[in-house]
Amino acid sequence: MQELAATAQRQYIDSVAVFTAHEEAIAEAAQVRGGMYWKNTGYLIRTSATGGEKSLGPRSAETERIYARFVERKGSATSRLAGLKQKLDECRRLNRALHVGRLETIVVRLLNELAAANLAGHFRVVGTHALYAYEAQAGIRFDSDALATRDIDLLWDVAKRVRFATLLNRVDTSMLNLLKKVDKSFRRRNSQLYTAVNQDGFEVDIIRREPVDGDPHPMRISADEDDFWVARATNAHLLLDAPPFTAVVVASNGEMARMNTLHPLAFAKFKSWMAQLPGRDPMKKRRDLLQAQAVEEAVHEYLPQLAGGYVSLDIPPPQGLAELATDVPGST
Repeated sequence: MQELAATAQRQYIDSVAVFTAHEEAIAEAAQVRGGMYWKNTGYLIRTSATGGEKSLGPRSAETERIYARFVERKGSATSRLAGLKQKLDECRRLNRALHVGRLETIVVRLLNELAAANLAGHFRVVGTHALYAYEAQAGIRFDSDALATRDIDLLWDVAKRVRFATLLNRVDTSMLNLLKKVDKSFRRRNSQLYTAVNQDGFEVDIIRREPVDGDPHPMRISADEDDFWVARATNAHLLLDAPPFTAVVVASNGEMARMNTLHPLAFAKFKSWMAQLPGRDPMKKRRDLLQAQAVEEAVHEYLPQLAGGYVSLDIPPPQGLAELATDVPGST
């Protein structure tokens, strides 16, 4: 691994500050979505972003204050968001010029699409792409051999499936259609119903923990009959239970997104376990070990604050190949 150039590190720090402020501005603007108006009957009406209306009462000193406060907040939020969008675009150009990031653009856009739909909190990026979050936070570059992959694994929290369904319905889409907003060429594989692939061969896999406490299984991620089925993965509950880790990642074109994953030492422990699985592809075993060692080294040398107090994963000894579910309809 090697350290990021000093100019690029400074630019990353500045960009993260703008990105975080933009996230806060989006949340603030969401609180004043829709509008308010005085109906000719003298009642104050609150309108939602979807066109719904609710009466807040007849005109009075109190409703006048509510209306004035709303107009002030909405104007302020709109102005702040517009200004930060402009700053974010400036950061994107500088990020690209200074080679701050190297993540594939499609990954950043996927993460931002999940965030825009308020679905990002229901997924953790696991597998190789998590390394981009760790190297961004550490200000380093992992060796390219550790990062070689053409797919991203999204671990879905099935325990929050009801809330997830509500949010998905709110944006009136399916997970597959959400992917198509990022790249319209995405299609679900006929042989692996938990995988979507685009015309460039980039894959998105959605996995889950093994069924517990009455979890439905097999299950599709939404009611749309063309949507993903979700594959169970051995010991995936450990990845959900591990301490969270989040970082702003940067694409090669300078765009940014927030990546939610797991504590780097939990990642390293899990990869070490995978490398011991009987029957696992030897090339994948070597990459598992390479990634585990690289992440451990990065934590101890560049992120020592993450080493203190960390409780290691309690993973059972390997007994067989960790496989994705074969009982997903149509999978092989």
